[in-house]
Amino acid sequence: MTRTILTSCLVVAMGLALPVVLAEKQAPPEGGTPKDFKLPQKAVFKLDNGFSATLVPYGMLPKVAISVYVRSGNVNESANQVWLADVTGDLLKEGTKSRTAQKVAEEIAGMGGTIAVTVGPDQTTISTDVLSEFAPRAIELLSDVCRNPLLPESELKRIKNDRLRQLSITKTTPDSITLERFRQLLYPGHPYGRLFPTTEMLEGYTIQDVRDFYAKNFGAVRARVYVCGQFERSAVEQAIRKSFEGWDKGSDPVQNVPATTAKRQFEVIDRPGSEQSTVYLGLPVIAPGSRDYIPLVVTNSLLGGSFGSRITSNIREQKGYTYSPYSSVSSRYRDAYWAQFASISTNVTAPALTEIFHEIDRLQAEPPSVEELKGIQNYLAGTFVLQNSSRTGIISQLAFLALHGLPDDYLTGYVKAVHSVKPEDVRRIAQTYLRDQDMTLVVTGDKSKMDTQVGEFVKKWEKGSD
Repeated sequence: MTRTILTSCLVVAMGLALPVVLAEKQAPPEGGTPKDFKLPQKAVFKLDNGFSATLVPYGMLPKVAISVYVRSGNVNESANQVWLADVTGDLLKEGTKSRTAQKVAEEIAGMGGTIAVTVGPDQTTISTDVLSEFAPRAIELLSDVCRNPLLPESELKRIKNDRLRQLSITKTTPDSITLERFRQLLYPGHPYGRLFPTTEMLEGYTIQDVRDFYAKNFGAVRARVYVCGQFERSAVEQAIRKSFEGWDKGSDPVQNVPATTAKRQFEVIDRPGSEQSTVYLGLPVIAPGSRDYIPLVVTNSLLGGSFGSRITSNIREQKGYTYSPYSSVSSRYRDAYWAQFASISTNVTAPALTEIFHEIDRLQAEPPSVEELKGIQNYLAGTFVLQNSSRTGIISQLAFLALHGLPDDYLTGYVKAVHSVKPEDVRRIAQTYLRDQDMTLVVTGDKSKMDTQVGEFVKKWEKGSD
């Protein structure tokens, strides 16, 4: 009997202790500080015609990513050529002077890849990812696409129709409507402020327009190829020299840096029947390369650029005004702007705007705690290292450096720079760059439902910043 009681007591005691033991075993270790990103050893060379090459041995898989970046994009369009760069990019995929589009697709598929053409504000990218053994052949094929595009008139109507369908859909969404007007106000008269063409403009493009745009904006001096992965260096370098050395130099890249003037601007776009108000709020800020750029990125992430940020916690988690607000620092060539976006229930448009400005004001008045800042720094550093753990990620970062004229230590010292930001730095950045009196605010929604409340908010906003 005594033995039974003792045994029972032991079992009970073990049962009580077991959760503690398991909790101790299952408790995750305290997270450490992410280490600096280590840039793989790279080789860089330039051909006599100005064409540049960067080779980066990376990884263990027998794969290689190859991307040709050309300094030609939407920034090269005139006021009556919006999306002409995109149409040109679409036609680059429609064959070369020696290969049909089908032949190009079959060849690259035989190497284990596809060819993608991406047009951005400042650059056009022609890229692929193939098995390592085919790297020299893939380089030759990409050079043919870049240097000798057929730009066939027979495909132009189809491509324009595809773009017209895209335009008709995009122009009906409140996000696009609001962003377009926001960018127009931020960059008046500059290509960065022109997001969409008119239907008539797009319909009017001729094949000669496309060929003239290509001839003016594509050339060796504007281009650089990146090769990242497992490859035989001598064979790849030989393929690059052979494939690109005959490309005409072309004209130098356009240096069209916007002369932005920050000032308070407010506009409402009426969208009758809308159940939500779409908001864009922001202003021009410093470009990459400035000593304050990384501290600005940290400040943005803490304020509105991460799921646990202050604005998101306030108007999403606490108030329930919106589902997915976010802020960002968007960079272009020698330029950048900060913006806060949110789709808000119409009846709480003004309260949501009040809370957004409240969080900006609060950050300007009082620095964040060390603990809050550390969480954001670990998040940014970890995300940065993760983004650079792939072939295409490394290429994207190197292309970013090249576009903005930054040294390699911008990447290798990024994690350290993020962790060097102090709470007082965050307050200083908010005070210096997120100036209330220089904000542009665009709201799209049912004006009849929000006119009074937004009007009252704007009066208080303007009065509070005088």
